[in-house]
Amino acid sequence: MFWSAALAADSTPRPTSLDEAQRTANDAAGWVEENWSVWLSNGLRMILIVVIAVVMRSLIRRAITKLIARMNRTAQAVDGTALGGLLVNAERRRQRSEAIGSVLRSVASFLIMGTAALTVLSVLQINLAPLLASAGVAGVAIGFGARNLVTDFLSGVFMILEDQYGVGDEVDAGVATGTVVEVGLRVTKLRGANGAIWYVRNGEVKRIGNLSQGWATAGVDIQVRSDEDLDRVRAVIERVGEEMHKEEPWNERLWEPVEVLGLDAVYLDSVVIRVSAKTMPGVALGVERELRWRIKRALDAEGIRVVGRPADADLETETPADPAAAVAAPSALANPTSPQSQATTPIPPVQTVPGPALGK
Repeated sequence: MFWSAALAADSTPRPTSLDEAQRTANDAAGWVEENWSVWLSNGLRMILIVVIAVVMRSLIRRAITKLIARMNRTAQAVDGTALGGLLVNAERRRQRSEAIGSVLRSVASFLIMGTAALTVLSVLQINLAPLLASAGVAGVAIGFGARNLVTDFLSGVFMILEDQYGVGDEVDAGVATGTVVEVGLRVTKLRGANGAIWYVRNGEVKRIGNLSQGWATAGVDIQVRSDEDLDRVRAVIERVGEEMHKEEPWNERLWEPVEVLGLDAVYLDSVVIRVSAKTMPGVALGVERELRWRIKRALDAEGIRVVGRPADADLETETPADPAAAVAAPSALANPTSPQSQATTPIPPVQTVPGPALGK
């Protein structure tokens, strides 16, 4: 029964004689002979396309790698110098170049291999219109579903290309503030003042305040008594600034001489003198501490006293309490002759007068 069903399903015409079999074989051989050149040419074209794509991808990736390595060598050569502080440090430059290299290699591989795949399909005479339409619909769906991821990625790419910040920079990202530890295409790591690591998505960053690029300002306030000679105080501070500007390593960290801006505030028994200096980015805090140290020692050597802030002390003193606050308000009951006071006077008890005893 099984064989009968199989024979019934097999409707392929079979040759009934040797002549028909020979004719069928000749037709097949003729068809192969007519099309083998097309197959061979298409196969060679596809192989050539794949070989060219692989070689081009390899060359472009190697060129990008050499470019990134050259950028890293340049960063290491200037690291630790004044020029390196002005530009970027080696770690920041390395991570930025590696991120850019990764993006470039991925984009190059996608474009080259994608173009090669489409070319091979066109050689096979496959209609690419439905495939491209399906790919477009799928891309739109993925874009809507992962729009936050795409936003983070694109924001990270532009942040790295524009060099908005890098490793070691002190930045204010709005949602968090700290030192940049790592810059990625999707997430940036910040270390806060208390040591916490903040993971900030690049798409959530609306503004960036970089405190480590270009130059920084070190500001110091010196408060002395109001009866001191201000010209003498200015001369002492300027001498300290000149000496500091000539010594290592402050001669590289101070980009301009220390400047006495003048009086910042005047109190009854003291004045505040403002001192400023332009420094390398990221070293302003250390310059301020060293400058305070040197100015304090120089003023002590000249007999100029540094005082506190009496204004804060005056604000913290408590005013004595008003003695009249404990006195009660006047009342009509306090006057014994007033009708209200007499109305509240208790009625005295009736006194009985003893009389003669009654007899029995």
